[in-house]
Amino acid sequence: MPNPDRPSADTRSPSLARTALTIGALGVVYGDIGTSPIYTIQTIFNPDDPHPVPATADNILGVISLIIWSVTLIVTLEYVLFVLRADNNGEGGILSLITLIRRRAVPGSLRTKALLAGLGIFGASLFFGDSMITPAISVLSAVEGLEIVKPSLANLTVPITAVIIVALFTAQKFGTAKVGRLFGPVMIIWFTTLGVAGIHGITQNPEVLKALSPTYAVAFLFGHFEIAFFALAAVVLAITGAEALYADLGHFGRAAITRAWLILVFPACMLSYLGQGALVIQDPVANLSSPFFLLVPDWGRLPLVLLATAATVIASQAVITGAFSVTHQAIQLGYLPRLRITHTSDQAIGQIYVPWINWALMVSVLTLVFAFQSSQKLAYAFGMAVTGTITITTILFFYVAQHRWRAPSWLVFVLAGVFLTVDVLFLAANLTKLVHGAWLPLLIAITVFTVMTTWQRGRAQVTSRREQEEGSLREFVDSLHTRLPETVRVPGTAVFLNRSKETTPLAMRANVEHNHVLHQHAVIISIETRPVPYVPASERVVLDELGYADDGITHVTASFGYMDEPNVPAALALICGTAPELPVSLGDASYFLSTIDLEVGDSPGMTLWRKRLFLATAGITADAADYFRLPRDQTVIIGSRIDV
Repeated sequence: MPNPDRPSADTRSPSLARTALTIGALGVVYGDIGTSPIYTIQTIFNPDDPHPVPATADNILGVISLIIWSVTLIVTLEYVLFVLRADNNGEGGILSLITLIRRRAVPGSLRTKALLAGLGIFGASLFFGDSMITPAISVLSAVEGLEIVKPSLANLTVPITAVIIVALFTAQKFGTAKVGRLFGPVMIIWFTTLGVAGIHGITQNPEVLKALSPTYAVAFLFGHFEIAFFALAAVVLAITGAEALYADLGHFGRAAITRAWLILVFPACMLSYLGQGALVIQDPVANLSSPFFLLVPDWGRLPLVLLATAATVIASQAVITGAFSVTHQAIQLGYLPRLRITHTSDQAIGQIYVPWINWALMVSVLTLVFAFQSSQKLAYAFGMAVTGTITITTILFFYVAQHRWRAPSWLVFVLAGVFLTVDVLFLAANLTKLVHGAWLPLLIAITVFTVMTTWQRGRAQVTSRREQEEGSLREFVDSLHTRLPETVRVPGTAVFLNRSKETTPLAMRANVEHNHVLHQHAVIISIETRPVPYVPASERVVLDELGYADDGITHVTASFGYMDEPNVPAALALICGTAPELPVSLGDASYFLSTIDLEVGDSPGMTLWRKRLFLATAGITADAADYFRLPRDQTVIIGSRIDV
């Protein structure tokens, strides 16, 4: 049965829908990796680098070849061909891999799964660092193009960047789909410009096409290892965005992401790198300052700066939406508290907006912009976040491939060996930049990892103690029928929100044991969220009389889709008066919430500082009354204290 409140279905033809989704993917998923050509070559040959790469013709060909084949191996083969297939009900990202690994159907010891889960949580924590660094470095690198057009504008780079970032994060509330439709056409222009400018550069010096041969990458890497190894720390900038590509899987799906990459993004980026290489070979001294912007004539540089600025804003979108997805999954896995999440599409479950994360990211990004003030200073920090996340994703993916998909062991070991060798080389190269900025994403990751694991451990302890206090719901209802003196039943309806029908709501137990009363109609309601956009009204609620048909106590399971508003009064109104156990109306209903007042105690399990961190994290949990649309003037909150 269709939901009367549901928006009308998409009436476009399948081909138009696919095209729209692909354009949306261009506008969200590929902004990050698609803007890497702005700063990658310039960073590799930066003379101020602690390990500079001499700009000789052989080195330039070797670097361009390394970029081309690194992108081909890691992005095209590893991520697009393999990793995108590892989805959890359509969701991607490193936490989806953890969910797949933790399922009972996947073989493996609990110890191994726990170790891999911990590794995955650290990878997700690195991704949060990536989500902070990407907007800062991307927008800074584009606005710095103004210095090429007019050097006197250099002092305005940081203020302009800050204004753009504030505008970007403010726009997130409109939803991924709307942002993607706005950004998609811009990215088509961007990638077309990359390709055309790259072709123009190649025609000036066709010798650069030699870099298409992997022999140049191999010769540079092994023939000049002392130079090439350190160059890898900047070469990795060409693949930044691969991790966001996977995290954004739930927003657009594998097919749209693959089409966009193979048809437009990959060819355009490769042409740009080849064109810049040709320019630098021609005149390293004059063209190394900003080879990307120098690919176009003087008259085209200001328009290119403006287009690049728009593209880098879009680049930031990829990791922001990825951060929303990772946050959502972390909440589902119990590593973060319940935050207010807004679903912005009825077509894809993954398109969400998380206000708290959005504003926290904005503050963090602005802090980095004002602290570092240039894209080159942030480049080393950027590479560390990306390589760490990619390496961990590779390990988890091949575990899933072998144990869940039962892929042949020899194939898994060969592919894993190839990809991990490349990933570890990049990771090791970035570790050499530890004192030059690579410490930043590690610090962010350690901080986020500590918060997530502390919340998971504290939540497990609180849940265990809460279940002990709540006790069995069936036993509690049975006791009401044998209690002497009998519990006084007062007129009216009481609605108790509870997590399941296995335990007794603390508010209900307190009413009986301390106030010695219970309402004539007592409804215990548990909320279930299904992985579908809408649940029809006919399937909204399921009743359970809890063993007695005449005591006025009923359990209700209310099911909502991810696009449905979890409105408890509206759900109960569907069944009012349909059974003797139920009230005729909710006009006089009181809604009872059981809340837990957490206090730092002397219970074992966590150190004092982690207990305080857990309590601080609990403070950002979304308000349950607002979340479930309870009328404030009819809501009663009964608390219980638990020491942690």
